[in-house]
Amino acid sequence: MNTGPAATNNPAASSAPRSANSAVATTATAIVNIASLVTNDPSLGDGSPLGLIQDAAVVVDGDRVVWVGESSRTPATDNRVDAGGRAVIPGFVDSHSHLVFAGDRTAEFNARMSGQAYAAGGIRTTVAATRAASDEALSANVARFMREALRQGTTTFETKSGYGLTVEDEARALRIAAEHTDEVTYLGAHIVSPDYADDPAAYVELVTGEMLDACAPHARWVDVFCEKGAFDGDQARAILTAGKAKGLHPRVHANQLTYGPGVQLAVELDAASADHCTHLTDADVDALASGNTVATLLPGAEFSTRAQWPDARRLLDAGVTVALSTDCNPGSSFTSSVPFCIALAVRDMGMTPDEALWSATAGGAAALRRTDIGRLTAGARADLTFLDAPSPVHLAYRPGVPLVSEVWRAGARVAG
Repeated sequence: MNTGPAATNNPAASSAPRSANSAVATTATAIVNIASLVTNDPSLGDGSPLGLIQDAAVVVDGDRVVWVGESSRTPATDNRVDAGGRAVIPGFVDSHSHLVFAGDRTAEFNARMSGQAYAAGGIRTTVAATRAASDEALSANVARFMREALRQGTTTFETKSGYGLTVEDEARALRIAAEHTDEVTYLGAHIVSPDYADDPAAYVELVTGEMLDACAPHARWVDVFCEKGAFDGDQARAILTAGKAKGLHPRVHANQLTYGPGVQLAVELDAASADHCTHLTDADVDALASGNTVATLLPGAEFSTRAQWPDARRLLDAGVTVALSTDCNPGSSFTSSVPFCIALAVRDMGMTPDEALWSATAGGAAALRRTDIGRLTAGARADLTFLDAPSPVHLAYRPGVPLVSEVWRAGARVAG
């Protein structure tokens, strides 16, 4: 599998060598008796992309990993934690979610499961509820979903606006998101606002003008839903180009419902990620393989809409860097569980268990252009997920079972 772009523009990213072990202070904490440790460094352990080390240990000092290796060679430290023969993996990196919303779309899901096709227009239901909600209610929702995901092993979250679609509501959504995560995406171009249904060009002008000015200070990324029923290629190009001019880096909702220009546009503009990638031509796959854009696959959406599965095998065999994420949102993928998405990817998208795990950790980090997360080597942020299993293969082998027993984020135990 492609190991993805190494470059990062995130100030939190570490410049430490991937495979180096730093000097270890005795006050550090050694986590020992790890049955299987996933480092995502192929220079370590078994030499696979997962860099799997058996009977392993990790040493954490502050918020960083400072040493990894075999338990028998663990440096002396004042503090030791016994992993009890469990597997330890990097915290999941969920690089695509929509958590700033209010309301419920149970009726829509029920109707769809009874035979009604999914349409992007369902977003308008959430827009109305989100506009009516208080800041406090929206922030509480984000916190609740992030706690839910954290308990399932996710330690890095990206989330978007897109359910306000007015200058004020988009800006407040991003302010709220930024209270909970550094990975914040401006998605004023989710759909054309109902207020501009008769004048889409005027809405694009708003998204690239006054709304962008209000939103850019609160975001790192700019995104657009490039799809029939949302924004066409020319509109998407204008929106992403305007965002880049304001210092936001592009990501694209691309080729989810039909074939279209989204993937090619993402690669052309060096977007960090083209997300969904369900309907791809050979030219789309070739473009992804030759560029730095990660293909982020979101199997929760296909599960929840009974749509065609993305062909992960085709992408991987072509050398494309693939990420797996939840797309957690109230309409088309209301799950915060990366383990669930891993199981779907293995069962229905042609991925091996190792590929799916890599894509949900290192792949997600690549989709955020981060080098400090998604791996467990010296210099990486100490984000560790413990599994009640001897091997990470159990994530796909035992679908639906709550295997995550403990989670550390930035060197602190935060769950379990």
